[in-house]
Parts: sequence; structure tokens; C-alpha cells
Amino acid sequence: MTVLVLIRRWFFRALILLIEPLAGVSAHALELEHHKDRLFAYPKTIEASDGGARRVIDYREMRDINGRDAVPERRAHGQYVDTGVRAAQRDLALRGRAGIVRHFAVGRTEGARVIVIYLHGKGGNRRQGVDDFTFGGNFNRIKNLAVKSGGLYLSPDFSDFSQKGAGEIAALIEHYAKASPAARIVVACGSMGGAVCWALADGKASSRHLAGLMLLGSMWHERFLKSPGFAARIPVFFGHGSRDTVFPVERQEAFFRKIRAAAPGYPVRFVRFETGTHGTPIRMTDWRETINWMLSSR
Repeated sequence: MTVLVLIRRWFFRALILLIEPLAGVSAHALELEHHKDRLFAYPKTIEASDGGARRVIDYREMRDINGRDAVPERRAHGQYVDTGVRAAQRDLALRGRAGIVRHFAVGRTEGARVIVIYLHGKGGNRRQGVDDFTFGGNFNRIKNLAVKSGGLYLSPDFSDFSQKGAGEIAALIEHYAKASPAARIVVACGSMGGAVCWALADGKASSRHLAGLMLLGSMWHERFLKSPGFAARIPVFFGHGSRDTVFPVERQEAFFRKIRAAAPGYPVRFVRFETGTHGTPIRMTDWRETINWMLSSR
């Protein structure tokens, strides 16, 4: 064996030793850290279809509200909440061409690895998305998940559910995308906030920043099938209660199937909470499972 061969072997072994740790960091960067996973895991799956893309979850009010909350729908039991994350929370105002966008920011406002934005529904405001004790502590969980993962969680105010509001959120996304250019950005929309989610997918500038859309007890949007977001195959998650009287679950499931038919293999999931109502998906959606799936899909 020549000296040249020995040198080559040494070089490639050294290269592998250098690459393997970096590969591990890259994979880790695309996954949220753990936080109270067992407490927030979905209850039993009643039915799974569409290759696992659609699931029906066994939701029960007595267990999932009364058993989880010290004061039903107002204050979760302490084991579901870790308020230490408040140290990383700030109430900020972004000033720009879209006007003033007040928002709570939890985590790294620069150099974040992932950014999650929650958009409230009608009658809500930026405080809803940072309330530690309502919705069974689920907002507290996403705050902790973001901070533990070197990320940023945002809960903003916006003027309306049409073009002005969408413009404000697009400006917010643009600002934080510049501050964290490597971050993957997921936008979650509750109820009427879905109108803003779909508007972001419609925009060429805003859609290029998106790594996923979460529709929580929200609406369908036929134009999405012709949007830049759809062309870019942005992952979409639907969480819906079977007894939602605001947006009928049948209409949302039909739209889920329309997406699958229009683009086979499209990254879309539907979780139906059986007997759940309009606010159930905000309480019950597993943030970590959903966002990790989105991050792994692109």
C-alpha cells in the first residue's frame, strides 16, 4: 500500500468525521424540541384514512376540558403550564409602511431557527395567543416549544380579515424573515383568521416565506388551488371539530379532498376532533407533531 493511498484514506475518514456532526445539527434544526409531549398528545385515533393524512380523534369534553382545566375553559391545571417562558416574552410594535403592528414576541427576535405566528379569529386580539392558561395551556406549550428550539413565536394584532390585515401580517413576516433569514415560518390561523392565512398564500411575496399553514377551526378557500402557495406545495394542516357550527366540518373535509385530488401527494393533513366544537382545534392540536411534519415536508 503506497503512502498516497494511506493519505487518501486518512483524508476521507477525517472528512466523514467532520460531516457526520454537521448532518446531525442540520436534522436537529428542522425539529422542535420536546415539551410536555405526553400531556398534549392526541387521544385515541378512532379512524385513519387517506394513507394516514386524515385522522378522526376521540375528543371528549368531560376529559379534555373538565379534566384538564382547574376552571373549565378559563384556567388549565398547573401541570400543563410552564410560566417561566414569560421571561422571553415582549410586547412590541412594528412601525412601517403597513402602519403599526402590535404583537407579542416570545423567543429570539433575531437569528431564530423557526418562526411560528398565530392569527386570532373574530373578536380576538394579540393577547389570546399568549394566554398561558386558556385553551388547556396549548398556547403556553407553543411558546415553550419555540423558546426551547431557538425559535420565535409571534401573536399579533391586525386591523381586519381582508387586504389591510393581510398586508400588516405580510409586513410582520417580512421584518422577521430579514432578522432570521434561515428561519422556517409557519402561520397558524384560528377561525376567521384563516382569511389572512389564505391571503398570505395568494401573495407572491408573502408565500415565498411560508413553510406551512395551520387552519384551526377555520375556512376553506377555493382560490388556494390557483395560488403561488399551492404551486410551491406549502404544507397545509386542517384541525376541525365535527360539531363546528361556524364552519361545517363537511365543507372543510371536502376542500381537503379537493387539494389531494388536484395534486396527488400534496403535503396536506386533516385532523377531525369527533364531537369537538369551534374552538376545539385550538385547544387540542398537537403543535409539535404538526410543525415537525411541516418542517420535514419541505
